[in-house]
Amino acid sequence: MPRTDTTKPAVQQLSRATPAPVRPTATLAVTSAATAVALMAYTAPIVTLPDTAASLHTPLSAQAWLLNGTPLGLAALLLVAGSLADDYGRRRIFLGGTVALGITTALGALASSTWLFTLARIAQGAASAAILASSLGLIVHAFPTAAGRLRATGVWGAFVSGGIATGPLLAGGIASWDWRAAYAVLGLAALIAALFGARALSESRAPRGGRPDLAGAVSFGLALVSLVAALTLGRDGWLRAPVGLLLAATVLLTFVFVLVERRTTTPMIDLGLLRRPRFLASSAGGLFTGLAVIGLFSFLPAILQQSLGMSAMDTAWLFLLWSGLSFAVALQARRLAGRVSPRHQLALGFALHAAGALTMLGAIGAGSWHRLLPGLVVAGIGSGLLNAALPLLAVESVPATRAAMGSGANQTFRYIGSCAGVALTIAVVTSSGTLSRGADLALAVSAGLGLLAAASVLVLRDRDRA
Repeated sequence: MPRTDTTKPAVQQLSRATPAPVRPTATLAVTSAATAVALMAYTAPIVTLPDTAASLHTPLSAQAWLLNGTPLGLAALLLVAGSLADDYGRRRIFLGGTVALGITTALGALASSTWLFTLARIAQGAASAAILASSLGLIVHAFPTAAGRLRATGVWGAFVSGGIATGPLLAGGIASWDWRAAYAVLGLAALIAALFGARALSESRAPRGGRPDLAGAVSFGLALVSLVAALTLGRDGWLRAPVGLLLAATVLLTFVFVLVERRTTTPMIDLGLLRRPRFLASSAGGLFTGLAVIGLFSFLPAILQQSLGMSAMDTAWLFLLWSGLSFAVALQARRLAGRVSPRHQLALGFALHAAGALTMLGAIGAGSWHRLLPGLVVAGIGSGLLNAALPLLAVESVPATRAAMGSGANQTFRYIGSCAGVALTIAVVTSSGTLSRGADLALAVSAGLGLLAAASVLVLRDRDRA
């Protein structure tokens, strides 16, 4: 009889039974650092927009694409990345995303035209989607207790603010020499994060069996691409044929996605979650954060440079007051646990953003950046509360095994809102006669959206326990 070798199966069984040990602190450090790099790449064009547009000969009508490229990639792939991370490995998706972010960000530095730069930014968004969606899944696996998860998601949310704070500073500092160098530096930082991630992270997944939901991924991704393209092109006229066709395609593809999700055994997203108030509050919070907060603060630095003659570095330091406070508040927001629910934190954060935006009215017309300071302080505190509450609500609104999908859904709505918010802000500013009048109108619209967001999340009462 042939000799039976039982050693190899035994080793394989042992390997499956004893996965690599989880290192919570290292997991939190690596995922937070990579998230910060992704947000730094996202915010880099905020202060370099005038220089980038001039270098690439980008007309005013196309400058929204320089800002909306990354959120387009994020919105299209966040939910897909979250679902894939849960099913096929969060570490695998995270590492793939960090490597891809490093490569695509460096390629952005080599772009010679508006469309090549935009394509590089879309690819950066897709890579960032893999990082953001898988990070919270890795964190939930590494911190299984409620107390540990509260602290970890608070730190991760703070690093979202930290990336937003340091991205403009880095880009503004390097932009005085060459705006392209900022992307090369950020690309290198992403590759370094991938190297540390390969050493520090352990794999986790929640496989459901069955085939990948490719039809759902394709239909959903194309629907979001159509929507974001329509929102970006709409600022030049909502009644134009291309905008109408894109919006019609969005509706049709969304209908196809719903049909696919109802029929597949392993849907990318469980549509039953739409009946859960906490999931709806998480989604609404992400959407209005993009619309009211990111939309305004993505274009306001460019307004200051054009109207007040401030340099990229000057605006970066000024907005550090907003983003730096956001970072500090997000780190401390966990102390509110037990006294203030994440939903109420969201409502308070949106209300503070609205108050801050209203406080800044008239500052551009008066030619005084000093008048912006009180509003930036108030809005920064509100942004910190939002960035602390959103990731916690995102993972609490879905089953623990689907944490990456929950994060992906929340972030998807956030960057859909971002694309719409940027397009809306640019349209309002550029169609109001003067920059000062347009800036005031944009601030008022942002404040109104913030108040609407606060009311929306308060209405969605927490009646269920996911």
